[in-house]
Amino acid sequence: MRARSRAAVLLAAVLAFAGVLAPSAHAAPKAPRTAVLDGGRLQRARARLDHDPRLQRALKDLTSRADGWLDQGPWTVVDKPRPAPGGDIHEYLSQAPYWWPTTTPTADNPWGCPYVQRDGQRNPEVDSGTDRQDVEKVFDSSYDLSLAWYYTGKRAYAEKAGQILRTWFLDPATRMNPDLNHAQFIPCKYDGRSIGIIDFSQSYTSVLDAQAILAAGAPGWSAQDRTAMGRWNADFLNWLKNSDFGKEEGAAANNHGTFYDMQLAALAYATGDDALARRTVLDARARRIDPQIAADGSQPQELARTRSWHYSTFDLVAYTRLAAIGRHVGVNLWSYQGPDGQSLFKAVDYLLPAATGAAAWPHPELEFHRYAATDVVHAAADAGDAAAQAAEAKLQAPPGGDLWALRPAAEQLDSIAG
Repeated sequence: MRARSRAAVLLAAVLAFAGVLAPSAHAAPKAPRTAVLDGGRLQRARARLDHDPRLQRALKDLTSRADGWLDQGPWTVVDKPRPAPGGDIHEYLSQAPYWWPTTTPTADNPWGCPYVQRDGQRNPEVDSGTDRQDVEKVFDSSYDLSLAWYYTGKRAYAEKAGQILRTWFLDPATRMNPDLNHAQFIPCKYDGRSIGIIDFSQSYTSVLDAQAILAAGAPGWSAQDRTAMGRWNADFLNWLKNSDFGKEEGAAANNHGTFYDMQLAALAYATGDDALARRTVLDARARRIDPQIAADGSQPQELARTRSWHYSTFDLVAYTRLAAIGRHVGVNLWSYQGPDGQSLFKAVDYLLPAATGAAAWPHPELEFHRYAATDVVHAAADAGDAAAQAAEAKLQAPPGGDLWALRPAAEQLDSIAG
């Protein structure tokens, strides 16, 4: 009997080493300490993959996205055609998306200055010559690849994610400086602007979660990588808290302020400052929800935009992610009600008629995409909103599929940004 047991153990070891055993038989990665995503929920979803057709469909969409990144990148700030003002090639550079030249460029006026603003109309020149397009690829690819590794165990996904992160953030020859001093510059007007911080705040939390997922045991993401990335995040957090641009963006009253808080809280949590993360979420109740959300759930400052649907959903991406961070530090932002009854539930419910196709969106919108609200409705449903729960079956899946079951953190699902 004892001999048979030893033989069985030996056979299992040989099969495992040879890769014969099914992937589900291998040791699963631990629950990651993610800032927005719920690591325990990811772990539970992974355990159910073999038996849940909904998760399997979502995994097919997720791995399709991840496969598309395997032969792209890595990207770096040092390969743009010209450096940021000041000449440091390691400085991130982006251009204000809604500002346009007023004259034809000449040798004496190569930009066509002066520039004027056209709200909601994206100037195509901002998508070439700066770092904006490449950094968005870094954000999206590292997130998709790390999640795909976590659910499949496929080594190539993790190694590619690690290569992308090291190239953009860590390697001395190609790294980005941990600041946004030249984000959303306006030619002939400003070398950088505080509102350019939203280039990162709208998506950098996905990178924080990607790092946490890789730290759960991914091949190709070493202890040295984790330490160096922690230093970069700490330096970036310091800049965000103490720079003039950071302080100005933190004082913004619309979605810029919401996203600033969300990024600040996520960086604080990721770098071990749970007290700052908790304080930031708590302060958002009176500082953000009370003045930004009306008693009926509308967001007046976002409704004033030419793309009011986009910006109403966009602001709620920040709020729902901030609420997810709050969950880690003992704050239930969903349960908060302001003095006039303002709440995140009401803000999401205000979107439901348009999100489900039951009614037209009654405010200005240059390019309506019903699916833009899908993730924030899922977030409200998960938090216990009965109206959102009833609406889930009527939501429109975004391009690339509805990934909520595997990555339950709201994303900006339509393309325009700024």
